[in-house]
Amino acid sequence: MPNNDPAVATRAARVRTLALRALGLLGLWILLIGSDPSDLAIGAATAVLAAVASVRLLAPDPHRVRVGALARIALRLPLQSLAAGYDVARRALHPRLPLRPGYVSYPLRLSPGLARDAFCALTSVVPGTVPSGPDAQGHLLVHCLDLEQAVAQQLASDEARIARAFGAALDD
Repeated sequence: MPNNDPAVATRAARVRTLALRALGLLGLWILLIGSDPSDLAIGAATAVLAAVASVRLLAPDPHRVRVGALARIALRLPLQSLAAGYDVARRALHPRLPLRPGYVSYPLRLSPGLARDAFCALTSVVPGTVPSGPDAQGHLLVHCLDLEQAVAQQLASDEARIARAFGAALDD
């Protein structure tokens, strides 16, 4: 008979998150330091302590991350960044500097949390756009180099990708 107690589910999520973070940190330790048995004991202890601190500082997200969708975003990002970087360089070197800078107010559909933070981080690394914080209505204010481009549509597409990757719902 399954246990439907929310406290048990929350505890299980914290333990699962703690274990995954500790394993990830131990893997990072092995990559950086090596797998010498004398170093591994210190690395394991350090990984567990760091994982405990990380769970206290950043509680587990109730949504499941979809690794495949996250990998697609990670693979798409360099190409998107190169294309946008080329566009920025072309505009900067153009004799008449074809820039139409300004701000786009984008209504966020992701709830506050890790998925929204990831979306804002993704937006900040694409050349030509910089999230500048919330506006008076709580929308994300994004500075862009060309207001005639489909900035809001690109943001909506990226937000949907992030939502799929993090298993998060988009508000209407």
